[in-house]
Amino acid sequence: MIFGMDRYLFSTRGYLFDVSYPLIASVVLMMVMVFTNYFREEARRRQIRTAFGQYLSSDLVEELAKDPELLVLGGETREMTIMFSDVRGFTSISESYKSDPQGLTRLMNRFLTPLSSAIMEKRGTIDKYMGDAIMAFWNAPLDDAEHAKHACEAALSMLERLDVVNAERKQEADESGHVFVPLKIGIGINTGEVVVGNMGSELRFDYSVLGDSVNLASRLEGVSKNYGRTTILGARTAALVGNDFALLELDVIRVKGKTEPEVIFALFGTQEVATQPYFTELRDRVSEVLAAYRKQDWDGALAALGSCPQKVNRIDMTTFCALYETRIAEFKGNPPPLDWDGVATLQTK
Repeated sequence: MIFGMDRYLFSTRGYLFDVSYPLIASVVLMMVMVFTNYFREEARRRQIRTAFGQYLSSDLVEELAKDPELLVLGGETREMTIMFSDVRGFTSISESYKSDPQGLTRLMNRFLTPLSSAIMEKRGTIDKYMGDAIMAFWNAPLDDAEHAKHACEAALSMLERLDVVNAERKQEADESGHVFVPLKIGIGINTGEVVVGNMGSELRFDYSVLGDSVNLASRLEGVSKNYGRTTILGARTAALVGNDFALLELDVIRVKGKTEPEVIFALFGTQEVATQPYFTELRDRVSEVLAAYRKQDWDGALAALGSCPQKVNRIDMTTFCALYETRIAEFKGNPPPLDWDGVATLQTK
């Protein structure tokens, strides 16, 4: 090898090469830039996997890691589907674990894990856990053109998995001689425009959603028990998925804190359920009840309630029927105003 002031000669296999220092420097600089960009991108992907690994399915996390530009930081407005789920009567259940807090923790993990898996397998994002409750959303951070459908599929899958957990717990209770208390959940699903992005403070923030549609989803979960149904959908969600699932209109309500009324629906199952004769008959009878009720034809509404099948194929409509019977009795004694619009205004959250 022969060195000069700004170049050197080296030979390999009998060939002599003349290489200048500036060229070497350029090559080295280019290699440094390539490796720097590579490690920067890998670090960015690791951050994404860490941030979303607990909230998204592994497939979606990898999709996001491969194309980080899909993640819009800050806030953006988009239509999304929001879900809230909560365990019914969990306070009384937790009281039975006063002397065994670790047992309560194991119970929560036991049902929250399969329910969360059902959400993530349907492209949902877990927003947060609030004790025994789950908040989730669809159509962010990755686009999902069928976000409403996937949310409804997740709800049905959650109920199936909860049935499995309850069956296991019942067997264990029978074998140990303990009293078995089944876990039951309520689910509210709503679709609408929200703001999604990193929310919080400079000290701590989460990827979350804000907006009136989020609040309504929470309210729908709360009112589900009033109608004796597990899963309640808002009007926009129902409009998007009406051809894919068995839905039943229940009421027009005005929730606390809102002025606009909302038509609400119960989710009973897949399209296969929607085509069953027992369900189509039930849907027709309930439509008759609602039509007479909204026309203030109280006797006609009571007659329709009398012909409505209250229990058929695991569908229990007794709470729904009792609700309308109570309302009709009150209106017969104290008629609503002439401009009554048939909307039920809820006084509690």
